[in-house]
Amino acid sequence: MSDIMLNLDCSGSSGRCKDSSGSNKHKAFINRRRLLEKKGYLNKKQNQHNHREGNKHQGPPPWRNGANRPSQPNAAHNKSIAHTQNTHSKSSYHIPRSDHARSVASKPASSTSSSTSLTITVENSTNPEQSTSTITPGHQTPPTRTVARCAPVPRGSAPLCNPLKYLALDCEMVGTGPKGRNSELARCSIVSYDGDVVYDKYIKPTNAVTDYRTRWSGISWHQLVKAMPFQHARKEILKILAGKVVIGHAVHNDFKSLSYSHPAVLTRDTSRIPLLNQKAGFPEKDVASLKRLTKALFNRNIQTGKKGHSSVEDAKATMELYKVVEVEWERTLASK
Repeated sequence: MSDIMLNLDCSGSSGRCKDSSGSNKHKAFINRRRLLEKKGYLNKKQNQHNHREGNKHQGPPPWRNGANRPSQPNAAHNKSIAHTQNTHSKSSYHIPRSDHARSVASKPASSTSSSTSLTITVENSTNPEQSTSTITPGHQTPPTRTVARCAPVPRGSAPLCNPLKYLALDCEMVGTGPKGRNSELARCSIVSYDGDVVYDKYIKPTNAVTDYRTRWSGISWHQLVKAMPFQHARKEILKILAGKVVIGHAVHNDFKSLSYSHPAVLTRDTSRIPLLNQKAGFPEKDVASLKRLTKALFNRNIQTGKKGHSSVEDAKATMELYKVVEVEWERTLASK
C-alpha cells in the first residue's frame, strides 16, 4: 500500500494512535461553525430551535384545541366590535380594534395572569345612559354590560307659561231684530297677558240695530256710524286669536257673537273655575259674575255708572282673575 499514506500520531501516553486526518476535519468543522456564528446564520437557527422546544412545554397552539385561528392582516382590518345600547333605542356602536388589540388577540395566553382584557365605554349624550363592555381575547363568551339610568322628570311639576300666547277677550253686544232680541257684536277688546290693549274696535252689525243696550254695553248710535263692518272685523280678530290661549268670563257668549268656535284646550273660562270661587268665598258650583269676583278678590268696583260696561276694563279684570289661579289651574289641566 504505497499509494495510501496513513498519518498516525502515537505520541499519546495511552499508546493509542490517532488519525491526524480526523483532527483536521474537526478543526475545519469548528472554523466553519465560528464563521456561521459570526454571520448570524447559526444564531437564527438556534432561536427557532429554542422556540420549538419552548412550545413543547407550553402545549400546542390554541387553534389546535378548537379555538379560532389568528386572523390574517388583511381580514383583521375588516373586523369590528359591536356594542348594543338598550332594547328601546336599538342603536349599535362599531369600534374597530387597534393594532395593539389585534396583536394581543393573536398571541396565545400562557397563563391566566398574563391575559389582557380590553374595556370599552360607550356613552350616549342624547340618552342619559352609559354602557361598559369588557372583552377578553381568547374567550368566546359575550361581553357583560352595565347600564345606568336617570330618574324621569316628574310631569306637571310647574306650568309652562309663555305670556305671548295668553290673551283675554271681551265683547259687547247690541240687539237687532224684533225688540232687540238678537245679539250682535258691536265692540271687541283683546288685552295681552300684561294687560296691554292688543285690539279694541267698534263693529257695525250686519243687521239694523233695534236696541243699543247702552246701560250694559256702553254703546250708542254715533259710535257705530263709521264702525268697521262685521265681516272685516271678524277676519282681524280671528287672525289674532289663532293658536293663542283665550281667557274670558263666560267666553262662549263672545265666541257666539263672532260665529266662531275656539279649541277647548286653548280656552280658559273664569266663570267656571271652582278655585276662584273658593278664594272669593263663594260656593264652588256658583256661577259668580265678573263684577262680584273682582270685588271679592281685589276689592275693586267695575261696571259702575250709567255709561255701561267697558270691554277693555272687563278684559283686564278677566286676565287678573286668571293669574290668581294660573298655577293650580294649569297644573290640574296638565295632569288630566
